[in-house]
Amino acid sequence: MRVALIHYWLVNMRGGEKVIESLCRLYPEADIYVNVFDAKRISNEIKRHCVKTTFINSLPFASRLYKNYLPLMPIAVEQLDMRGYDLIISSESGPAKGVIAPPEAMHLCYCHSPMRYIWNMYHDYCEHVGWFKRAIIPPLAHYMRICDTLSATRVHHFIANSSTVSKRIESYYGRKSDIIYPPVDVSLFFPVPKSEVGDHFLMVGELVHYKRPDLAVEAFNRTKHKLVIIGGGEMEHQLRRIAGPNVIFLGRQPFEVLRAEYARCKAVIFPGEEDFGIVPVEAMASGRPVVAFGKGGATETILEGQSGVFFRELTVDALIDAIEKVAKIDVDSASLVRQASRFDVSSFEATFRDYVNRKLEARVSAATVWPAPWSSQSADSRDSFLLSQALSQHSPDGL
Repeated sequence: MRVALIHYWLVNMRGGEKVIESLCRLYPEADIYVNVFDAKRISNEIKRHCVKTTFINSLPFASRLYKNYLPLMPIAVEQLDMRGYDLIISSESGPAKGVIAPPEAMHLCYCHSPMRYIWNMYHDYCEHVGWFKRAIIPPLAHYMRICDTLSATRVHHFIANSSTVSKRIESYYGRKSDIIYPPVDVSLFFPVPKSEVGDHFLMVGELVHYKRPDLAVEAFNRTKHKLVIIGGGEMEHQLRRIAGPNVIFLGRQPFEVLRAEYARCKAVIFPGEEDFGIVPVEAMASGRPVVAFGKGGATETILEGQSGVFFRELTVDALIDAIEKVAKIDVDSASLVRQASRFDVSSFEATFRDYVNRKLEARVSAATVWPAPWSSQSADSRDSFLLSQALSQHSPDGL
């Protein structure tokens, strides 16, 4: 079986790229297709595969300005030659699922989220850009939505990385999806004795607006509790200007530092709404509770009152109240580690393998019985039948 993995871009190693790593282990002979590839920042597991790029990779400063080329990517992925592949797996939160698959191939889409900047976070995004981008974004976003919904029709089966994303897929694409949580290598993290746990809180991640780091900084300015921030991003300079002396910025740190900070903090602060959210799982694998906004993927990984506390409104007062509550939790590190283990890499890979095998078996079974109804009819009759079935499945009320 020939397998193709389609990803939007490979320029760093974040959650989406960790999924690709797992898929590389599941399908060691698979070819990988991306719009942009920066080999210096990608793991050896991925680089062992044949990685092919679209014409976007040859455009000026593509590895740095790849997001500026987003309007060209629907065209670029349609130029990828998928002939000869039996299984196509697109890893999607950008234009990856738009490949044109041969009719005999099965196309599965593992969706991290429909593109946030043109769907659920469109208006938030527009609020935080300059006047020039604000002027050109509406027509470009409209064009991207058309491309995105059209490409969704080319997918045979959608897999969502959380219930939150599954609802978005149904809302924006009109498609049902199955849920397989993404892989988190929880074995890399471990708790420390209570005597080594400090009195500081920790926030980890990119400092961008939708993750709401400003809310955390303002809350800790008022409480005077110590907050350590690991990560960088477009808001870093702004946050440093408003932060009090009790808020410490470490910038981007190597994994050893991150792991130690996870294990020794009082709790991890997670103030934004995420599609899934790997940070809370890593925190629990380190034996530490989480203060999280009560929407999005965090609600599917954190057990309130046991492994963390939710705040329901995006306000400083609500976050401060949750910070005070989490300090009263009797933390059972072993219980938190068990909770995190539900999302381990091995669990993802076993579940994904079984899912794909079931879908392939069902496809083969369907192929053996479908020819009978039109064996004596013309190809036009067969195509009319298939079209009517597709319309009945995707039209409101089956009309």
